[in-house]
Amino acid sequence: MHHRSSTLARAVRLTALAALAAPASTLAGGFSLNEQSASAMGTANAGAAANPENATTVLFNPAGMSQLSGTNISFGAAVLDIDAEAKESSIRTSRNNPSVPVSPASSGGDIADPAVLPNFYLSHEINESIDVGFGIHAPYGLAADYDNDFAGRFFADKTELTAIAFTPSVSLNNGQGLSMGVGLNVLYAEGRLSRYQDISARVGTNALGLEEPYADAEGDDVGMTFRVGFLYELTNATQIGLTLQTGTELELEGDLEISGITNPSNPMGPTLSASESIKVPLAIPESATLGLRHSLTDNVTLLAGATYARWSRFEELDIVSTEAGGAISGAPQEGAVISHVTEQWKNSWQINAGAIWQASPEWAFKAGYAWDESPVNQYVTARIPSSDRHWLTLGAQWADAQSGWTVDVAVGTLLFTDDPRVNDRNYQHENPSEIAQLAPGVEDPSLYAAEYDLSAWSAAFEVSKSF
Repeated sequence: MHHRSSTLARAVRLTALAALAAPASTLAGGFSLNEQSASAMGTANAGAAANPENATTVLFNPAGMSQLSGTNISFGAAVLDIDAEAKESSIRTSRNNPSVPVSPASSGGDIADPAVLPNFYLSHEINESIDVGFGIHAPYGLAADYDNDFAGRFFADKTELTAIAFTPSVSLNNGQGLSMGVGLNVLYAEGRLSRYQDISARVGTNALGLEEPYADAEGDDVGMTFRVGFLYELTNATQIGLTLQTGTELELEGDLEISGITNPSNPMGPTLSASESIKVPLAIPESATLGLRHSLTDNVTLLAGATYARWSRFEELDIVSTEAGGAISGAPQEGAVISHVTEQWKNSWQINAGAIWQASPEWAFKAGYAWDESPVNQYVTARIPSSDRHWLTLGAQWADAQSGWTVDVAVGTLLFTDDPRVNDRNYQHENPSEIAQLAPGVEDPSLYAAEYDLSAWSAAFEVSKSF
C-alpha cells in the first residue's frame, strides 16, 4: 500500500504541477452580470441609481426605496446567451514537448449555453422616513464547456461560476430631497475549473496513445459586501444618485481531483487517480456607480450613468492546497500553490445612456446604450475570451394604475469591438510575467493561441406590484 501511494504521488507531481486553472474571464464587466432587472435593462441600466421605478432599487440604489410608497415587489428572470467559438484557421498549439502534436485539435465548438438569471426584490415603507427592503439575485456568474477534443484542452475545459446574493437593505430620508440607503450583500458562490493534463514532456510520443489525465477543481464559499447609496433631488425634474460597493475576496474551498494519471512504472497499465483539499481565492471588486435622471417633458425621461469597477485587484487565479502532505502537491504543510494563472486585470468603466417615452398612461417604451469596457488586459485566455463591447437594449412597460401591477420586458444585444486574441501560456507564480520553466533555464513551450468569434443576446421579463 505504501509503495502504491509513493508511485501515485510521483505520477501526480510529474503531471499536475502545471497550471490547472485559467481565468474565468469576462462577461459584462469581468464576471459580473448586467441582467438583473427587465425594467432597468430596457435602458441598458442607464441612470438606475437615480431612477427608483420599483423594488429593484434595492439592488441599484437602496436610497431609492424612500421614493416608493407602501409595499412593493418585483420579480422576474433574464436569459443570457453568448456564442463564442475559436476560428479553426487561427488556432496555434504546442505541448510541453513541442515535438508531439496536439491531436485531435478542434475549435472546441460553441462553449456557452444559455443561462437563466432569476431575481426577486421587496421594499416596505415603515414610516415617512424609514424604508426596508430585501433582494435575491445573481450578481456574478459564467459557464463554459469545450468539446473533449478542443485544441486548447490543456488550458481550459469546463468553467463554472455561480453566485447568489441575499440583500437586506434600509433607507432613510430627511424629507427635503436627500435619502441615504445601506445594503448588505451576503454572497454564496460555487465554482468549477477543469482541464486536461499534458504528459508529453515525460512520455514523449506515447502521449498520443495514452489517456490524458483530467484535473477537476470544485469549491464554494460565503462572503459579504456592503453597498451605500445616496439619492438627491436637484430640482423637480432632475435627481442624481450614487452607490458605492465594497469588494471582498472569496475562498472557494473544496477538492481537486485528478483522474487518468499514467503510472510511471507501468505507462501502459491501469491509470491512477488522486485528490487533495484546496481553495481558490477569487477577488470581487469595489465599484462606484453614478446615475442621473432628468424629466425632459411630461412624457420623456432621459437617463445617464457610469460605473467604475476596481478589477485590478484580480491579479491571479491560484489553486492552493489546504492539506499537509497532499497526494497532489506533496507539500509538507498547507498553503502550497498547486497551480497559478496570471490575470493582472485592469480597472474598467461602463458608461450608459437611455430614455423612456410614456406613450400613454398604460404604456411606456424604453431604449438604452452602454459602452462596456473589458477588464482583461494582456493575458487573454480560453476561459470565455472577451473584449470591449457595445450593449444595445429596447424595452416596453405596461402598467395598470388600478391594480398596481406592472409588466416589463426587454431585449438586448452585445456588439464586440473586435475578435479577441487568446494567447494562453503557463506562467510562474513567483514571477507572474515570466513563462514557467520545465527545468532551470528551460521555458515551458506549452501554448494555445486563437482568434474568437463572439456574439451575444439577452431577454428579460419582470412583474412588479405596488400594495
